[in-house]
Amino acid sequence: MDHTATRDPAARTGTGNVEHEDVASRLLRSSEMMSFDPTREVDWETPLDTAHHGASPEWCTLYGTAYWSELTPEQQRELTRQESASVASTGIWFEMILQQMVLRDFYAKDPTDPAFQWALTEIADECRHSIMFARGVAKLGARPYRPKRHVVELGRAFKALAGGEAAYAAILVAEEVLDVMQRDWMRDERVAPFVRTINNIHVVEESRHMAFARDEVRERMAGTGTLRRQINSIVIAAAAYFIVTSMVSEDVYAAAGLDRARAVREARANEHHKSMMRSSCAGLMEFLGSAGLLTPPARAIYRRAHLL
Repeated sequence: MDHTATRDPAARTGTGNVEHEDVASRLLRSSEMMSFDPTREVDWETPLDTAHHGASPEWCTLYGTAYWSELTPEQQRELTRQESASVASTGIWFEMILQQMVLRDFYAKDPTDPAFQWALTEIADECRHSIMFARGVAKLGARPYRPKRHVVELGRAFKALAGGEAAYAAILVAEEVLDVMQRDWMRDERVAPFVRTINNIHVVEESRHMAFARDEVRERMAGTGTLRRQINSIVIAAAAYFIVTSMVSEDVYAAAGLDRARAVREARANEHHKSMMRSSCAGLMEFLGSAGLLTPPARAIYRRAHLL
């Protein structure tokens, strides 16, 4: 199918925005040229080498604490593997939310619209990513981690009710934070090779998803009234808070053989990790500010999540 063919915007039941269609067409072409099959690209057969980390140690929630310095190298590596598995598990949870929001948004719209076709392409990517993450968790020797029960139920409500800029900005938050982390992990030779491959695949393919989400937010914020802007800024910030604070489950410490209570206490006070999270969100915060979504109440929530 020729995704670049010129069509009459007035005939669309979708966005009707030519520039928006151009973005979708460009992303479709990029997907055709640069997409991966994780079942073939990732080395699933070679046994896990426990001499490797699951993530760059500097991203570990305990890195820089007194507890971290007391751990043996083996314990440190096991903890990063458990935390990597937790991040992947949270990624699966949010990707399932994302897919449902995108499907709902494009329900009954023009299937010849490049944006419609890109939406289905993104969903197909996310399905592959979720399977890839699931297999990665298993290979890391970890059990699947899940957000706390109240967060799961809030996610259930969010995926059913969120729409427009709130949905796409929340998608952007999750993907931007993961993107910065995984760019570090995929270049780090201390990290298990198969994890680095997973991260590389995710970074390449999610870069297109982030471009589309940014474009959706810009388009939907055009001409938005003050009240809607204020409400959505808080909704997006709240979604960001629950996503980010669910990335690393407190259960990882016990799974790694650590004193859970002490580990949780030191992780919560870890200024190094808070700084890493803020740095990972610098570009995101700049974008949200330019879109008018960084209101004072939203800023307060982002600070509480150590994203600002």
